[in-house]
Amino acid sequence: MDGNFLTAEELVAALRAGDVTSVELTGEAIARVERDDEVINAICVPDFDRARAAAQRADRARARGEDRPLLGVPVTVKESYDVAGLPTTWGMPAHRDFVPVEDAVQVSRLRAAGAVVLGKTNVPLGLRDLQSFNEIYGTTNNPWDHARTPGGSSGGSAAALAAGFGALSIGSDIGGSLRTPAHFCGVYAHKPTLGLVANRGMVPPATPALPVDLDLAVVGPMARTARDLALLLDVMAGPDPLTSGVAHDLRLPPARHQRLSDFRVLVLDEHPLIPTGSAVRAGVDRVADALADGGARVERHTPLLPDLAEAAALYMELLFSGSAAGFPAEAYEQLRTRAAGLSADDRSLAAARLRGTVLSHRDWIRANDGRELHRHGWRQLFAEFDAVVCPITPTPAFPHDHDPDLLGRRIDVDGVAYPFLDQLVWAGLATMPGLPATAVPAGRTPEGLPVGVQLIGPMFEDRTPLRLAELLERRIGGFQAPRQAAPPGARRGRGTDDGRGPGPGHAPRARSRARVHRRR
Repeated sequence: MDGNFLTAEELVAALRAGDVTSVELTGEAIARVERDDEVINAICVPDFDRARAAAQRADRARARGEDRPLLGVPVTVKESYDVAGLPTTWGMPAHRDFVPVEDAVQVSRLRAAGAVVLGKTNVPLGLRDLQSFNEIYGTTNNPWDHARTPGGSSGGSAAALAAGFGALSIGSDIGGSLRTPAHFCGVYAHKPTLGLVANRGMVPPATPALPVDLDLAVVGPMARTARDLALLLDVMAGPDPLTSGVAHDLRLPPARHQRLSDFRVLVLDEHPLIPTGSAVRAGVDRVADALADGGARVERHTPLLPDLAEAAALYMELLFSGSAAGFPAEAYEQLRTRAAGLSADDRSLAAARLRGTVLSHRDWIRANDGRELHRHGWRQLFAEFDAVVCPITPTPAFPHDHDPDLLGRRIDVDGVAYPFLDQLVWAGLATMPGLPATAVPAGRTPEGLPVGVQLIGPMFEDRTPLRLAELLERRIGGFQAPRQAAPPGARRGRGTDDGRGPGPGHAPRARSRARVHRRR
């Protein structure tokens, strides 16, 4: 059987029935990566020898009568997670040789569940882009169109899923890094409620893997179906055993409803600070129509919605407040001078980002107080609604753009240029208050590119948007395997794909793909 595009749920059923072995599934997955990944470049650190050995152990365990949630299922892991014996670089050349000796807690949970780790997936430099390219591993291409990005920073994971390289992957999200790649590649992802999933070992290279509580950032699952997302979240969720896990056990509440007709849904497609492109708006409308046709109560407006412009500014301030801690003193002082020169009336997102970069502790407390007010506003909204449907970014996947100046980049929304980072406002809608959000496929553009939307749910009620995602999948369909996006060899993922030659942070096109770390 060809298991490359079967769901994890289907693979588990086949393994339990004895229709296939993990050794066979793992061999098929490795063969597909070796055949197709040269042009996509999703798997930046293969671990094939250990994957084959893990598959053998999984088959022996099953023969002994063991049965675990993912026993024998091939998966991938975002490069930013520590995997003992493999490099963790975050795409930073200075750390190309850093190899941790201990698995991240989520990698340990995958292994405990019986998963077979095929390798690690590509990321942007420092995880700070909506694309996935770096000098060490080169550029990851979108399987639907190799001239476009698969998104970031979990772009390698989304591309791997879309290309059939493993049934599941794990990533992380602070600026849409799970949801945007899912949207760009036509797969599923879930940003859990803040603090629901332990993050230890998803840290910059050479940084102690401590059980810290992150502000805004989460780790979470990616898959090709909504049910697989829920399956993987059950493996990942729960407190760190070194901290809250000492005293707390996780008990997620069930989804609020089981039938589509019982859901109350708010649909948003307009943001006051950036327009929504026509292709994404069509995806939102398609989901809204499917909900209404299924009997759900669908509303487009409510006075309960927290102020979107204020929410975006708070998000940008909080997001950028952690970025300057390691800046040289001189650079930090220059930023402080620039921020002090801003007009008090400047409420632009660019101003919010600059103010956030040099936020004092006093002002951070004020921003955090604002966040708590927004959280309370969301509680009130979710007393009347079960989920919110809205865009993830204003556009489908955009062409590769390797301009190193993120503040100078622009994003084209139906022919009009906007600051590149302004597109984060939709991702921030769930991130700033810490709400769960499930990214789901919502169709394709006239050019054939995937379009996704996010389903935002109540805090710690992650099963509600996940269930809604499953019900939507039954009505409008879900993942579809991309057609061959370009002739083999037409474009290679190792160099730039924007026609400008090797760009900043890129290895030359002829450079080998860091095979020193490849395990066969």
